[in-house]
Amino acid sequence: MAAGSDHGLKKLVWKRIKETIIADSRKSDIWKILILDPFTTKLVSSCCKMSDLMSEKITIVEDLYRIREPVPEMKAIYFMPPTAKCVDAFIADFKTKPKYKAAYVYFTDYCPDDLFNNMKLYCGKYIRVCKEINMSFMPQEAQVFTCDNPGAFQSIYSPNSQDKKKTLETLADQLVSLCATLDEYPGIRYKKDSNMENAKTLAELVDSKLARHYELDDNGKKKVKTQAQLLIVERGFDPVSPILHELTYQAMAYDLINVTNDTYKFKSKDGSEKQALLNEDDMLWVRLRHKHIAEVSEQIPKMVKEISASKKQPDGKITISNLAQMMKKMPSFRKQLTEQAVHLQLAEDCMQQYSNNVEKLCKAEQDLAVGSDVEGVKVKDQMRTLLPVLLHPYSTHEKVRAVLLYIFSQNGTTDENLNKLIQHVKIEDEREFILNWKELGVPIITSLFARKPSRRDRSQDQTYNLSRWTPVIKDVMEDAVENKLDTREWPHQSESPAAWNGSGAVSARQKHKTSSQDERRTGSRLIIFIIGGITFSEMRSAYEVTQSVKSCEVIIGSSHILTPTGLLDDIKALSKRPVESFTVEERSNA
Repeated sequence: MAAGSDHGLKKLVWKRIKETIIADSRKSDIWKILILDPFTTKLVSSCCKMSDLMSEKITIVEDLYRIREPVPEMKAIYFMPPTAKCVDAFIADFKTKPKYKAAYVYFTDYCPDDLFNNMKLYCGKYIRVCKEINMSFMPQEAQVFTCDNPGAFQSIYSPNSQDKKKTLETLADQLVSLCATLDEYPGIRYKKDSNMENAKTLAELVDSKLARHYELDDNGKKKVKTQAQLLIVERGFDPVSPILHELTYQAMAYDLINVTNDTYKFKSKDGSEKQALLNEDDMLWVRLRHKHIAEVSEQIPKMVKEISASKKQPDGKITISNLAQMMKKMPSFRKQLTEQAVHLQLAEDCMQQYSNNVEKLCKAEQDLAVGSDVEGVKVKDQMRTLLPVLLHPYSTHEKVRAVLLYIFSQNGTTDENLNKLIQHVKIEDEREFILNWKELGVPIITSLFARKPSRRDRSQDQTYNLSRWTPVIKDVMEDAVENKLDTREWPHQSESPAAWNGSGAVSARQKHKTSSQDERRTGSRLIIFIIGGITFSEMRSAYEVTQSVKSCEVIIGSSHILTPTGLLDDIKALSKRPVESFTVEERSNA
């Protein structure tokens, strides 16, 4: 089991699990078995350790789909999504010869009547508890959640999709479960788009499902709106952020280094294979993840020197092998030094990739994205900026990213120009990398009606020359908190509470202390959901706005987290046919 986190969404999820599943099992002193499917395994692993479960009298965690030995003297807790496959596996445990003394059943979401009746028919006498606890989202970080469904991208945007409606329904259910876990009943707004209807459809679904969920509370009273607002927007709203090379630590690592399932694999100096989990248990990762790589490369050696100075270790250049020696001499500092060794190596890997390929690309990318150079002079000839990238022997993916930024900067290009660009990058047989962006409502061929969103003036902000771009969603977050969102562009699907309706910023209306993260929880919440995936730079923006505003916590989520390479592959696959249906049930088996 992965270890847990001490704050944010993961803490809330663990608290909810303790108040429901654990509280019920505490009523008897008997040790129990916890049975999970792949989705709930991931969910539980994200917010607690095995030792946390052991302390709650859970002796073992088992896989619902694996063949298990019967333990007829023990009670079993089943935590699973309400799918036919899960329910069938549960029934199989009791139908002929019961594997356990009794069953405590908890569903992540509403269980359909037919499945519930089946369970009752075959296993009724063994079921002690059966509850729906409304927890079908995945807490990724303190302020980030996903629906753990990368396949939603194809289901929603592929012209050949057979299950778009069903996917939006499922995402709506997962958003309702997030709001229920946060105990929020938010006002809902969506980004209006003349070409795309997904944000509007999802807003309507969430609104009606939330109303049903909060119809009556435990006291028989209707729940009123809380101090929260939910904004729903589509990926095509900002196509630039997922394509740019980002130079902040987390985004850079996931783009340039092969990090899979948050696991960084590397070779130590002695040649042995090592791996490290990049999550919120690593406090150094939390401290560094949103910093620019230049700062990270400076800070890690400084931290090591502080420890070595405190233990009177000789000075000198900080290397991985030096750290290994220090660990042997200073076992009490082993955890800190291990984390520092991992990040020294990861930062080194990032910088090597940067020096080899990315540095020269970044200037052209930033000029195209921002529309002006480092001095603030407007870029008049974008093709002149793009040409050196096309003439250099960069990889196809790198060139495609640059071409896309050129097209986005122009709000589309001509057919003739597009064909020349495709020939230049030599992707005649893979032109879908570029053409399929139209499925997201992004203009690839120039249109009279296409217009770029107006941006906040950030010319006075202090930034690195190669990190001048700010994700568009950060503008939206700041405008929302200051009540500056235009109702013509961001219609209200449902009424927002008073703090989000008046003129003037939310921060002016909330009189909360700002000394700690927990105290801010009592302020307002802004929840952002991006259909089609979120980027690491957008995740970072949620933390930055929360830090600057203090009285409003920003939480951001999507179906999944994007990397530039992954997104390009998804875009290319949109025109494949037939598209394989990807439902929640299949997600449970993944």
